[in-house]
Amino acid sequence: MPSATAAQQGDNRWVMDAGRRAAVDSATDTGADGGTGALPSSRADGAAAERAARGLKAVLVGYRQLAFDVAAVAVAALDVWLRVIPEAEPYNYVLSVIAVIAVALRRKFPFLVVLVTVPGFLAGWAQLAAMIALGTLARRRLLALPTVVGAVLVWLSRFFVWPVEEFLAQEWKSHVHNAIYGCIVAGMPIAIALLAHAREQLSARIAELAASRERERVLHAHAVRADERARLAREMHDVVSHQVSLIAMQAGALRVVAADPNAKQVAGTIRALSTRTLDELRQLVSVLRTTSGDDAPQPRIEDLPQLVATSAVPASLTVRGPVGRAPAPVSGAVYRTVQEALTNVRKHAHGAAAAVLVDAEGDRVRVEVRNERPDPCPSQRPEPALPGGGHGLVGLRERAVLLDGEFHAGPTDDGGFLVRVALPLAR
Repeated sequence: MPSATAAQQGDNRWVMDAGRRAAVDSATDTGADGGTGALPSSRADGAAAERAARGLKAVLVGYRQLAFDVAAVAVAALDVWLRVIPEAEPYNYVLSVIAVIAVALRRKFPFLVVLVTVPGFLAGWAQLAAMIALGTLARRRLLALPTVVGAVLVWLSRFFVWPVEEFLAQEWKSHVHNAIYGCIVAGMPIAIALLAHAREQLSARIAELAASRERERVLHAHAVRADERARLAREMHDVVSHQVSLIAMQAGALRVVAADPNAKQVAGTIRALSTRTLDELRQLVSVLRTTSGDDAPQPRIEDLPQLVATSAVPASLTVRGPVGRAPAPVSGAVYRTVQEALTNVRKHAHGAAAAVLVDAEGDRVRVEVRNERPDPCPSQRPEPALPGGGHGLVGLRERAVLLDGEFHAGPTDDGGFLVRVALPLAR
């Protein structure tokens, strides 16, 4: 069998590692709702944080409105108190006090409060109360008919002087002066309200533009990721599949020409493993060529008996609980965990027996692969120790973290090794 050069081996390892990372990304970066790749737990935490932020914002808005209401009533009362005339009639006091009190209700009954404050402005001293009420009405209704009516009433309250005899006794210059200032008194609250409305609309448009740019950025990132996956798929197909195909072909030829039964069996095993590797490579390439890993068939927990039987490791399999209800990403992760653990047993603990346990209990599925201590003096070691890059356990840990699970791997007290993964069943 021709051997690959060191450069080819390095390329193969790079492509396989990159393909494995991209496949894990493709299975987790797209949720059921088509959004970006937040995990269920992170989505739930994000939703809870968003609800808490909205609640806090509502509380702050409530306190701010209360502070504004208190300030508005205080300013209106101060305006009346500073302009009180000792020789005024009792109804001047009553109308002014009613206008000040009505300011506190301007958010709930804006037009009615304007009507209540107008007499206090006309026959009293509640000018700021009427202006504040008119500003609130314009903020709610903009330039609708109630706002126009309220503006006319406030203008009349500033233009007309109570009592009537005093109004009639004024010169025409005073009437013009009062009319001009009436326009200012009635127009200023409306102008401020329209300015606040325009500012709110501008803020909403800016937020909408920012959201649109964020969506565009995410779409661009997805496009770049799709191009990278397509490139990885091409390289994996061109480099890895070619080498594995040569291995399968030469193993088949060796099986035909070999006279030793053991050699025939080894050649058959190599050919079977190469064929299965090609099938999984095709699935991985399909994953890389799609936007979601759910579109390609993935191995499941139901395929574990065949995996254990063909692993070339003396292993036992125990499956407990309703493992069939595990979601596809979790079921695939369980399969890959057992596959990698048995591969490590075959590499680093040749001849050691292994026990595989898959237990679905409650809302989690637990996977344990435990192997015994290898024979320190094996009677037969037909092949040298297989090389390992140390990426297998790292990949298992990454996959468990992506699925919001727990991972543990380490030696046992009796000299063996244990790989344990716990994954949530709720997806």
